Order: sequence, then structure tokens, then C-alpha cells
Amino acid sequence: MMGELVNLRQQRKRRAREEKEQRATENRILHGRTKAERLLNESQQARSVSLLEGHKREEKRDTPPK
Repeated sequence: MMGELVNLRQQRKRRAREEKEQRATENRILHGRTKAERLLNESQQARSVSLLEGHKREEKRDTPPK
């Protein structure tokens, strides 16, 4: 009885793809944010800037400085 024939080139490519996918998964966990998270963060940041700008006082310059 003979064992199953395996194409070594295909095995190497399959292993490389699996390793690449594993690295990609780890990077997504470490560095990735969903689109919803990014949009939420951007809208919160825009709102805080808007609130800060709304509380600034404007200088009145009716007379020229001496």
C-alpha cells in the first residue's frame, strides 16, 4: 500500500498563505479599528473642536492700539 501523493510546491504555497493570513489576523487585532469606530471617533473629535470654538471669546477692537 502506498501513501497519498503530495505536491510539495503546493504544500509550500498553502503553508505560506496560511502563515500570511495568521499574521494579517494578528495585525487586525493589534492595529485595526472598524469603520464604525473610526467614524465615531472622528465625529466625537469634530464635536469637541466645535464646542471649544463656540466658547472662545472675541476681542473687540473699536479703537486702534496706541
